Amino acid sequence: MTNSASSSPPRPAFHVVRADYTNPVHACAVVLLLDAYAQDPAGGGEALGDFAKNNLVRELAARPQAFSVLAYAGEQPVGLVNCIEGFSTFACRPLVNIHDVAVLPGYRGQRVGELMLVLVDQISRERGACKLTLEVLQGNASAIRLYERLGFAGYQLDPGMGQAQFFQKWLD
Repeated sequence: MTNSASSSPPRPAFHVVRADYTNPVHACAVVLLLDAYAQDPAGGGEALGDFAKNNLVRELAARPQAFSVLAYAGEQPVGLVNCIEGFSTFACRPLVNIHDVAVLPGYRGQRVGELMLVLVDQISRERGACKLTLEVLQGNASAIRLYERLGFAGYQLDPGMGQAQFFQKWLD
């Protein structure tokens, strides 16, 4: 009698690290993964421009409030989270905005995002942050399930006023 679990391919072991922007391997992974995310429908469906590709890591490194987390399957980069520290005036403490969460399509559904967000949580607590924030598209049901499983919820102060909405205004 064979065990059906033994016939399925083994799941890769993932490891997560805080990106070192001065490490060329990490720098390449940040650009590669963000470009893949940008090309995904959830990321807008367009590749990063040359300016972003050529300057992203240097610009992130120049901002002490920025940090990134990378996920690897062996030596293959498969996931990225970019974070930017902000400030909560109500709590008078830092907060961390999770700006990008990207997992390559072939690795989705394997808890890669969860592993990265656990490290983001740890780094944010070390920085004294009072909360994590992020935005997610309504149609990204799998991401919403992940965020809810990790304790995220829609932002509201007074239920009678409803949930906050995310707006943007391009300046150029």
